Amino acid sequence: MFEVSFQELLLVAIVALVVLGPERLPSALRTLGLWLGRLRRSFDSVKQEIEREIGMDDVRRQLHNEMVMGELKRIETDLAATTSGPVSASPADKPVSPVATPAVNKRADETQDPPANANPAASAVEAGTRDA
Repeated sequence: MFEVSFQELLLVAIVALVVLGPERLPSALRTLGLWLGRLRRSFDSVKQEIEREIGMDDVRRQLHNEMVMGELKRIETDLAATTSGPVSASPADKPVSPVATPAVNKRADETQDPPANANPAASAVEAGTRDA
C-alpha cells in the first residue's frame, strides 16, 4: 500500500526531533501510538463486522439454495409419479400382466429348463402339481 523505506522513516524521526524537541518527543510518540492503536482496532472491528455480514449473506444464500433444491426434488418426485402411471388409455399400449394371463405363464414354465442347483425331487413334485 504505502512504500516507506527506512531512510524516509529516519528522515521523519529527525524532523520530529528538531521540531518537537527532546522534551516533548516521547509524549508525542506515545500519543501517536495510542491513536494508531485506536485506528487499527476500529478498522479491525469494521472488518469483522463486514465479514460477519458477508457470512450472514452466505448463510442466507445457502438456506435459499437448500429451499430451491428441496422444491426441485419435490417437483422431480411429482413428475416421476405422474410419468410412471399409464400414459395412454389404449388397452393395446398397456403391458401384459403375468397375473392376467395364466395360460401364457404356464407355457413359459414348461419350456424353461430347471436351474442347475435344483432338487430333482422338488422338480418332480412341481411337475405333478402343474399337470393337475
